[in-house]
Amino acid sequence: MSRDDSVQNPYSELGRKLKLYRERRKRSITEASGAVEIEPVSLESIEKGEQRPEEEILSLLISYFEIEEEYASKLYRLAGYTETASDSSDQGSLDLAQPIAMLMPVDLRVVYTDTAHVMVNNYGVVMNFMQTNGTGSQPLAVSRVGMSKDHAKSLIKMLQQSIKQAEKQESSNKTSAKKKTQDPKKSDASS
Repeated sequence: MSRDDSVQNPYSELGRKLKLYRERRKRSITEASGAVEIEPVSLESIEKGEQRPEEEILSLLISYFEIEEEYASKLYRLAGYTETASDSSDQGSLDLAQPIAMLMPVDLRVVYTDTAHVMVNNYGVVMNFMQTNGTGSQPLAVSRVGMSKDHAKSLIKMLQQSIKQAEKQESSNKTSAKKKTQDPKKSDASS
């Protein structure tokens, strides 16, 4: 890569690395762009270094290509999304400011999220549930769930029914509590 290329395309190294990860995973431009819900032309532009990916798109590409944390940090730096400018001086040290998450298949704890991203393609649906870690920080993926389109449709119905039932129960509880406060003698007599 010549100096002129890096001036014209400041993200050429980032794009080259993303393309390499995509090719290692044997994914086409169309598959990868569909997985992160961008146009194939946009991904081509990112891979050529002509365009800087939005931070969320970069995060989704890293997740989709299953890039390890060490290499993902380098990609974020190449995109200009971290405050440290040194690319290789801290390779051996652990950055304690970065959130670390480990999810075990037998881990049944409830993980709350404040961000979700849904990707739909020919293979099915993938939902990324993420948490933000304060102002200006990138979302951290806390869970990824994949399923068929049919299963996703049935999940939507189950969620709607469950929420409707819970809201109906809440409304019923409020009504009965209101009746008790309005006429305490009637509720005592029925006890």
